[in-house]
Amino acid sequence: MAMRWFKKETRKEVWDELIEWPIGDIEAAHRVRDICRSAADSAERIGGLAGGADHRKKSDIAKNEHASERYQRAAKAAMEIAMKISDDLLRDAAVREIVDLCLKAGDVRTAQPLFRAIQAASIRQEVLKEHPMLQNE
Repeated sequence: MAMRWFKKETRKEVWDELIEWPIGDIEAAHRVRDICRSAADSAERIGGLAGGADHRKKSDIAKNEHASERYQRAAKAAMEIAMKISDDLLRDAAVREIVDLCLKAGDVRTAQPLFRAIQAASIRQEVLKEHPMLQNE
């Protein structure tokens, strides 16, 4: 049995997987959720940078750049999938996942218009309960 540990294979990310369209709305919403959960660690890492921690070591800079690039690719892929969901409630639930991801990353500029796109009052209320800073935006 060959040891894969030593091979430098790049890990394939959930958002890099090819989607054979058309897929159903439920599967698309699941994809968005999976993407957001997979990128949460990167979003939290770059969101923590806003706190003023000093990350000047080369290894930290590289990790932060990688985390930022991962978050941005994931958010973009999730948004592209969410836009294709035809069911309003499923789309709103998917967009809510993306809003949460953006706010973990401290990316309020992206989260605000996404939040405004949510039409379901119940989902908007849940988001506001967790993220009251979106209330005045």
